[in-house]
Amino acid sequence: MKALTKTDYNFPGQQGVYHGKVRDVYNINGEKLVMVATDRISAFDVILPKGIPYKGQILNQIAAKFLDATTDICPNWKLSTPDPMVTVGVFCEGFPLEMIVRGYLCGSAWRAYKSGVREICGVRLPEGMKENQKFPVPIITPTTKAEIGEHDADISKEEILKRGLCTPEEYAILEDYTLRLFERGTKIAAERGLILVDTKYEFGKHGGQIYLMDEIHTPDSSRYFYSEGYEERFAAGEPQRQLSKEFVREWLMDNGFQGKEGQQVPEMTDDIVRGISDRYVELYEHITGEKFVPQDTEDIATRIERNVTNYLNA
Repeated sequence: MKALTKTDYNFPGQQGVYHGKVRDVYNINGEKLVMVATDRISAFDVILPKGIPYKGQILNQIAAKFLDATTDICPNWKLSTPDPMVTVGVFCEGFPLEMIVRGYLCGSAWRAYKSGVREICGVRLPEGMKENQKFPVPIITPTTKAEIGEHDADISKEEILKRGLCTPEEYAILEDYTLRLFERGTKIAAERGLILVDTKYEFGKHGGQIYLMDEIHTPDSSRYFYSEGYEERFAAGEPQRQLSKEFVREWLMDNGFQGKEGQQVPEMTDDIVRGISDRYVELYEHITGEKFVPQDTEDIATRIERNVTNYLNA
């Protein structure tokens, strides 16, 4: 199994390229974006040294399904998926924000809460909550969109408006879309025997209108619990069975890595890489309810170049 960790294309009409943590985004004539979901994997805002076979295909195909399933809530950027690892969409000027929405207290929010924090991104949290407890209503805890090598930073609605990252009217729309998308994702997850715990959305503007961008409801951008056994585990104070990238973060933490200065990424053996790949396949099948059909990994870069070029020239 081979993994795609780097791209360097020159597509028809290409004006520039942005290499993100896991996606490479090509600007076509300032009108379209070609987003390649690579097999890179990141945790704690650090790109890990080895790629994960099929990860890009899995994330791209999950995102495409959820983008198609939410077009009645808000417009989104997707035009086509000419390759299993590629989405082509309309060019949007992105807001420098990630709209994170949480239905349950866990992950970084729980770690902060456990240390005594009672306010996240300007949102007051109730006293006496336990790990993995459901919030009375979902909360929005935005972060800034960091440059490569920098950490995303929590930010409040007040600070967003004070810094002019969007207008009050725009923020109201972002908030509305975020909560409605989360509600839809929660409903779809429940049909699969899952709980959508938390997720993030990114938005941008196209033609003066706000569009949903990037991936949605994937295991990289979201956390899922299995519904079955949730109540029993919560009552007993036991960890929940998760469908998310959290297992990668936990493996790193168990091996002394949290992205802090001076820390070394533990060795990613072939067995570790294969195990992570298998977990992503499991995630895909649970989240979509469909069997995963792996694409040929022999020469991924050439396949993508051919498929995207044919699409752009059509």
